[in-house]
Amino acid sequence: MDWDKLRIFHAVASAGSFTHAGQMLTLSQSAVSRQISALEDEITTPLFQRHARGLTLTDEGEMLYAAVSDVLTRLAQAEEALKNVREAPRGTLKVTTSHGIGAYWLVPRLKKFLAECPEIELHLVMEDRELDLAQREADLAVRMRAPVQADLIQRKLFTVHYHVYATTDYLSAHGTPKAADDLVEHTVIGYGETAAPEIREVNWLIDQTRRIARPVHKGRVIRINNVTGILGAALSGMGIAAVPDYVAAEHPELIRILPDIPGPCFDVHLVYADALRQSKRVAAFRDFLVREAKDWHY
Repeated sequence: MDWDKLRIFHAVASAGSFTHAGQMLTLSQSAVSRQISALEDEITTPLFQRHARGLTLTDEGEMLYAAVSDVLTRLAQAEEALKNVREAPRGTLKVTTSHGIGAYWLVPRLKKFLAECPEIELHLVMEDRELDLAQREADLAVRMRAPVQADLIQRKLFTVHYHVYATTDYLSAHGTPKAADDLVEHTVIGYGETAAPEIREVNWLIDQTRRIARPVHKGRVIRINNVTGILGAALSGMGIAAVPDYVAAEHPELIRILPDIPGPCFDVHLVYADALRQSKRVAAFRDFLVREAKDWHY
């Protein structure tokens, strides 16, 4: 069997559709479909059941998927063993994290890490959607929730707390809400509907405002899809926003209000595939983040 076809088959089986697999592999949907059909013809066995909602593996497809997954794991381990021949960690390290954690916690620390590991070429992807570590879309992730996959190694780094903030200019112009009921008179800034699931949970401020509105919210709701936009809007005096405490601490013009409203908190985890357990470059970055998290208190 042709390895290129097997690699594409594994991506399709993992993604559940030709379209999503094509996006992962930077191939067109038709090219992916042709490769799968050619593989099925080659082994004279159907690998997928095709239906309107997507694809499911046949029994034979399940067998082949398990075998290819095992080969990919072994190849990843062999790759790491080869890279670890030299003592110093080296090579490309692709790290993914959310926009907020990346911009406000991770990026300010990267200069120190790169000075410690000059032979590592770092690629940082800041997206609120989660990249697939099992598919090697990234080597390591810093996420605001624990992973559910069994083959991923995780370690808690720290906890992020959210509270309600506004600028002194906004409060001077519109008044300071003293209780949750007062929010119905104010502009509330929250996350856009396209945010990742764990990000949407911080829209508790918008949700609470809607629950207490009598009978309608007299102010307005503004939705922005990342924490930088929300922070910028709050700093401009546009309205009241839920902001991570460690981000707000860098902006003394933001005043914490409504202290009796409990904000959400999220445990931030370091996550990587079990196949990279022996990787020196992953271990170097892991140990660095653990040290930084231990020394950071907020």
